[in-house]
Amino acid sequence: MRACVWAGRLPRVLDERWIRSLHVESMRHADLHAERAPHVLFQASTIGALLDGSFDGDLTFAELAARGDFGLGTLNALDGEMIALDGEFLRADVDGHVTVVGPRERTPFAVVTRFEPTVEAEVAAGQGPGAAGLVPAPLDHEALLAALDRLAPPGASSFAVRVDGRFELVRARSVPRQEPPYRPLAEVVADQHVFELADVEGSMVGFRFPAYVEGIEVAGYHLHFVDTARRRGGHVLDSRSATPLRARIDPSDDLHVELPPAVDLTDPDLAAATHAAIDAAEHG
Repeated sequence: MRACVWAGRLPRVLDERWIRSLHVESMRHADLHAERAPHVLFQASTIGALLDGSFDGDLTFAELAARGDFGLGTLNALDGEMIALDGEFLRADVDGHVTVVGPRERTPFAVVTRFEPTVEAEVAAGQGPGAAGLVPAPLDHEALLAALDRLAPPGASSFAVRVDGRFELVRARSVPRQEPPYRPLAEVVADQHVFELADVEGSMVGFRFPAYVEGIEVAGYHLHFVDTARRRGGHVLDSRSATPLRARIDPSDDLHVELPPAVDLTDPDLAAATHAAIDAAEHG
């Protein structure tokens, strides 16, 4: 059994203190039906726990697959960046090399959904000056995220997003496998390996969450990348594309958080330093 929380409609205030105020109860696997519905997000543990060094989980990837076919996360001992795409679970190791994750491997943190997009559009940059007049301008990462914001349905507090196409550049990272006693994530990220994938076709997968979920999740965008050949990937730090990209969005305001027994949310100061720690972990 695991402690589980059904968050339902996301409230206006959502942080570690909020989740501690919920009634948390042990539930059988057979009781967990709701997360299988469309447009529902399932999360194993919290980003706050991961920041605090909780790198061992009790959820297998076989169990995770029953809850979603699309998403991201990591593996036990923080052994790489996880990408879930088209029902396949992949690991990008410390050097960005991708392998398939076995069903018996476990995760200390993951977010998945059954991806059923309601929005689909082409995303491209405008035009800029060139030797022969106006030419297509590259779409940088900030412009891509701004375009996704504009595509999001009105009132969508959270959504899963997939962006496919050819990128001039994807700047990504992964981290080395850790050994106990585990250090906080912000310290681990100091040892991250950053690499650049040039002229690469592939998919960005991830989520956008509102600011009030920080501590439970990463506020804003959290994206991982894998190339079409499923050979290279990692946590996205930056990107640039000179050709149009295909963007798909699956909005959701239902979140199911499942807490492994090892996760302790009783520290009243846990949320206080979350923003700075997430910023360091996400942006290196």
